[in-house]
Amino acid sequence: MTIDTVITELSSMLGDRLSRSKSDLSHHGGSESHFAPAPPDAVVWPETTDEVSAILRRCHAAGVAVIPFGAGTSLEGHTSAQKGGLCIDLTRMNRVLSADPGDMIAVVQPGVTREDLNHELRDLGVFFPVDPGANATLGGMAATRASGTTTVRYGSMRDNVLGLTVVLADGRVIKTGSRAAKSASGYDLTALFLGSEGTLGIITELTLRLHGVPEQISAGICAFPDMASAVGAVQQVIQMGIPMARIEFVDADTARAFNGYAGTDMPECPHLLIEIHGSPTVVTEASEAFGEIAEDFGATGYQHATRTEDRNALWRIRHQAYYAVLALRPGARAVVTDICVPISKLADAITETQADIAASGLMGPILGHVGDGNFHAALLIEDGNDAEKAIAKDLALKMSTRALAMGGTITGEHGVGMGKLGLMEAEHGAAWHVMGNIKTALDPKGILNPGKLVPQC
Repeated sequence: MTIDTVITELSSMLGDRLSRSKSDLSHHGGSESHFAPAPPDAVVWPETTDEVSAILRRCHAAGVAVIPFGAGTSLEGHTSAQKGGLCIDLTRMNRVLSADPGDMIAVVQPGVTREDLNHELRDLGVFFPVDPGANATLGGMAATRASGTTTVRYGSMRDNVLGLTVVLADGRVIKTGSRAAKSASGYDLTALFLGSEGTLGIITELTLRLHGVPEQISAGICAFPDMASAVGAVQQVIQMGIPMARIEFVDADTARAFNGYAGTDMPECPHLLIEIHGSPTVVTEASEAFGEIAEDFGATGYQHATRTEDRNALWRIRHQAYYAVLALRPGARAVVTDICVPISKLADAITETQADIAASGLMGPILGHVGDGNFHAALLIEDGNDAEKAIAKDLALKMSTRALAMGGTITGEHGVGMGKLGLMEAEHGAAWHVMGNIKTALDPKGILNPGKLVPQC
């Protein structure tokens, strides 16, 4: 059986839900990242687990590569079809199958986005908290073990996925986890698939942990004289147990980008953006305590708001950071990278990274999730300028090497894809090859998202 035979059979099964049009292949072979386009041979849009299983059975028999695709927001080349093959776009599997506020659980298909889910939940007094910024699909968020702005309070996808339905490379369908709050029954297969980036199986259903909507929410922003002061304030806030739901930071360049892109009037210096959830009393006391600590570290202009529209405006700016930063250099592309270090090392990691960027001659605004030690650099390069791209990639390598030396990780949330494949052995040593053994056991033909995450077969 050849790929053309597979495509012919699938075309009979799926009809117009299979495409070989140039525009569809181009859309599914590119990304917002700096990687060169690598389109698949065809794109399919399944609507059920059974259809995904049938697709994989045929691809497994023919040895055809399969690349799962959600919202396409990955930054490390996760969805590039390096070896051609079939792209399985899961966005039509977009149903919320059930929502149970009694058990605080929702069951969804992988193409449901986090915003769509919370829209469905809005009248039930519960919500799903993981917020990576982009309106990503929940299947993609699970496959990359996503986190984001609310991780400091609610955890990442690792903490909020109770179970999965997964289609394996040969078409077998398995279910992991349960609706129970905990289990001591066997291997934690749910955790195995979280962060597997489509290399072990294709997620077709998720059982998610929900949280109660806070009685009151307050958001705030303040400016600091330097990054070390901002990080120092956060360290003290965390040590004192002040119940923060979000603690984000942006550097001076990012503040300038916000001003130009969104019309804000932020001083061009580092800022913290925060959010506090709880009862009115808890929120008031926590907001006051944060303000006092921030002032001790030199913060100025602390403003906070509880009105929904004011809070949404603040986080809308933060979520548009990527596009705001790109606007600092019109026509540029960004080599975007992230690392995560112990919070005690965060100020040093940022300061040293800023010095490297300044010495390189590139522009590279920094922002991130200061509450969990994760930050991002968007290194702006002229599109098509290979010399600048090489400089940016060298800066990204230095960031990752520094993170490892500080006891951290090469990526806190962007994932590995093919962009950080060469750094995995440095971080994991022999454990990386164990990951490869697991991959071989579940996908002996290596058809699932080849060239990503694990050693190459």
